[in-house]
Amino acid sequence: MTGKAISSDDRARLDPVFMQVVLDVQAQLQQTAPTQPGNLAAMFHKETMSDGLQGCAMLIAGWNQGRVDDAGMARAVKALRSLELPELADRVEKLREIDGA
Repeated sequence: MTGKAISSDDRARLDPVFMQVVLDVQAQLQQTAPTQPGNLAAMFHKETMSDGLQGCAMLIAGWNQGRVDDAGMARAVKALRSLELPELADRVEKLREIDGA
């Protein structure tokens, strides 16, 4: 488990912001649809969406342990970019600097 450590004071202060970003990303991921018709596209989309949601869950778990989880961030960002959601990927990447350091 690696990631950027967040102080307990920063975590308490920034928890609403962090959770709002992650929950918003989760909600938007769940609203996506395959970009092409067909079973293969649907299967790829479902797997990629699942990876993004798992990345978000890893971010939340890491946050609860006082860190911004690198693996969760990488997983979520990769999925978001694969689903052509670069703005959401950028928002997730900015969580690394949530404490301003």
